[in-house]
Amino acid sequence: MQKISLDALARQQMGLAVTAGGGHTADTVFGGHEKVLRQTVVGMVAGARLAEHENPGEATVLVLRGRLRLSVADLSWDADQGDLLIVPDSRHSVEALEDCAFLLTVAKLS
Repeated sequence: MQKISLDALARQQMGLAVTAGGGHTADTVFGGHEKVLRQTVVGMVAGARLAEHENPGEATVLVLRGRLRLSVADLSWDADQGDLLIVPDSRHSVEALEDCAFLLTVAKLS
């Protein structure tokens, strides 16, 4: 068994995002490309954006700190700390409305 502090990882990734290209960083804390389940903590500075991309499988976004916006076509959802978004199965983007960190959980479809 392994215990991981999501709060500590959120602080770390938010700190790293300040100097990262594109204003965002990520650290996979469980799983990976060779696994079905992958969990990644992403840190973003206010105004940073993850450009529109495909959904690799079923996915959720749990906001650990700050605020963000998930957009799909002409729809968007704003989320605050503690909110869980279920990512639609379509192209989407993420924008940091303020400095934020979130846990992205993906279960790849086979």
